Amino acid sequence: MLAPCDLWRFVRVIMRWSIAFVVVLGGASVFQACAQDEPTVFERPGLSNIVRFYDGFYSGSAPEGDAGYDSLQFLGVRTVLSVDGAPPDAARIGAYGMRSVHLPVGYDGFDDARKAQLVRAARDLDKPIYLHCHHGKHRSAATAATIAISLGWLSREQAIQCMRIAGTSPAFERLWECVRAANPLAPEVIDAGSSELPAITPPDSLVASMVAIDEAFDALLEHEQQGWPQSPSERESNAVMDAARLADLFRVLSVQAQDHSCGVLAVTQARAWLAQAARDAGRLEWCLGAGRLDEATSMMSALRADCLQCHRAHRE
Repeated sequence: MLAPCDLWRFVRVIMRWSIAFVVVLGGASVFQACAQDEPTVFERPGLSNIVRFYDGFYSGSAPEGDAGYDSLQFLGVRTVLSVDGAPPDAARIGAYGMRSVHLPVGYDGFDDARKAQLVRAARDLDKPIYLHCHHGKHRSAATAATIAISLGWLSREQAIQCMRIAGTSPAFERLWECVRAANPLAPEVIDAGSSELPAITPPDSLVASMVAIDEAFDALLEHEQQGWPQSPSERESNAVMDAARLADLFRVLSVQAQDHSCGVLAVTQARAWLAQAARDAGRLEWCLGAGRLDEATSMMSALRADCLQCHRAHRE
């Protein structure tokens, strides 16, 4: 007969495994509920714009806080595949028992080498796979669509329908071109793709990021000075894309700033300013897409202030 302390220890083990079993089944049921003929978008705490592209293969937003990672765990995710510019929190992903893979793509799409690498990763990595960018609307949906077509999981028409449900903007024409150009790939072509699947891909140099930010900001200034485009299609094809790119670049630069040798306090302050600039650029993107042009002008003023205060302290 077991001693009381051993009996209690045995009961606790049984309870722990029972809870884990229920969590796995619960997550599987949520994913299964979305595995219908007609794709739908759903949300979980800390996650948004989740769309099923294939069994065990989902696109969505970057996880936000503990709630986002708890939701990934609840959904039974085994691999978190990020195509966002900013590096993922690989240590946190690992602590939740998942694998982190970071293969960033831009708003201007991806080349054949990156496509083959992404397709091979989706084929070979443990599933369920949760593929994300920042919002889960544009880059992740286009990447998931291209992968699904390349692996024969979806027809081009089905993949495009999933992108529309995710909310992929027509502004990002290069992303749509990648999807329209995709075709089922032969196994040997997929096998030729790079097997290098880093947990984190280091971003470009700090200087390169600053140059890219200047270019995106200058493009937005030109849109503003000429008068924001009045038609939604014009705004989406130009200004919205530049604002989205600027927000992504600020997020990347915020990560790079931690490696800049200018003191802990200065780095902390710079990262706070860059995070604010990323939020302001993201708000600008939304305002332009929604046609709230007066507010877009106000957000441009906020971005000028963000840049000015950071430049005064760190330009040199």
